[in-house]
Amino acid sequence: MAKLRHIAMLVDDIEKSAAFYEKAFGMKRVREHKTAIAMTDGVVSLVVIHPDNPNMKGETVRGLHHIGFLIDDMKEVTDKVEAAGATFQGGILGTGSGLETERKYSDPNGVNFDITMPEYARDFWKIKVDAA
Repeated sequence: MAKLRHIAMLVDDIEKSAAFYEKAFGMKRVREHKTAIAMTDGVVSLVVIHPDNPNMKGETVRGLHHIGFLIDDMKEVTDKVEAAGATFQGGILGTGSGLETERKYSDPNGVNFDITMPEYARDFWKIKVDAA
């Protein structure tokens, strides 16, 4: 069973957003890049991303960008989401083991989501991954 464990927002001032979530909700920074700051509360990953991030490919919409589901079987879930009408969008650039651990899709209404294996969630989202 997939579990919602990741939220990504596209914002113009990543430092301002990260500072807010640290102060307001006690989120902890786990990874920083000049165009993204990853945070966690230990269960859910929150990443604030600047539009200049190469993975954003010219995105102009600000706010919620995508959600991510922790899964335990890439093939099974890939088959399931594609059969349900999801459109494959690729993998994240420059991290993990490529499409073996993380894939991006859009749902039938165009909302973006990731499906992610435990090792990617543990290593990059820095969240607890007992079981999906």
